[in-house]
Amino acid sequence: MSTEKTNLHYELKDVGLRAQATAAGLVQLCKELQAAGILGEEAIARIKTSIADEIALTAPRSIRREEFRRDVCTRLDSLFAGSEPVGTGEGLAFRSDEGEQAQ
Repeated sequence: MSTEKTNLHYELKDVGLRAQATAAGLVQLCKELQAAGILGEEAIARIKTSIADEIALTAPRSIRREEFRRDVCTRLDSLFAGSEPVGTGEGLAFRSDEGEQAQ
């Protein structure tokens, strides 16, 4: 992970942009801009990659980072496609190799 991405991670955290409402708004904005023909698939892919990179910085130690990032990407694909509702995080906790939920 680049120093620039690590710095951005901490800057966003300091500002408090980790809120679920912000994430829901971003997903909806991207969907709207894509539907209007302003954002193409390549732009959406870059946005999802940026989000996944950011989230991967917080991978629980009990889960392999590659597995964690792959799961994040799958969930992002579902959210951006509209096939998964943006709601509470209950039931979405990642599972560690031992089967317990990681927070």
